[in-house]
Amino acid sequence: MDLKKLIRNIPDFPKPGIQFKDIESIVESPEAFSYVTDQFAAALESHKVDKILALDARGFLFGAALAYRQKLPLVMARKKGKLAGQCVSESYALEYGDAHVELQKTAVLPGDRILIIDDLLATGGTAKAAAGLVNKVGGVVALFAFVIELDGLNGRSQLADAEVFSLVHF
Repeated sequence: MDLKKLIRNIPDFPKPGIQFKDIESIVESPEAFSYVTDQFAAALESHKVDKILALDARGFLFGAALAYRQKLPLVMARKKGKLAGQCVSESYALEYGDAHVELQKTAVLPGDRILIIDDLLATGGTAKAAAGLVNKVGGVVALFAFVIELDGLNGRSQLADAEVFSLVHF
């Protein structure tokens, strides 16, 4: 399936100069959404994974579908202040600003092998911060998975400690 045909480019969102890659048409298509979930499941076959960590917010879509399909626990990394209970936090830089991501301290246990999943890999800041959260609580990042990777932004280089799987490259 050619996912590139489904991904819309929205110029100047969320601010001027950013070319936003919109995955909404993928999740609106049952065939495309199933295809993406199946491809992620196939990528997991060669990795031992105990839990799936989905990134706020579009990562939740793909992470939830994959966790359900694979019968694995789903944990969430969210923007600062969105999770209850005791959390660990990591800051990171976006292409258009700075942010923080948090994880509940008990969501990942020491030794848990984690798949980190999101819709897009750009500069790698968000995914690297998620890996930092996993490491802070004693987990191990086994694999990163993305629907889209923006090759020109070299985000993969930020994630050198684990394999990176991406379905579409721009």
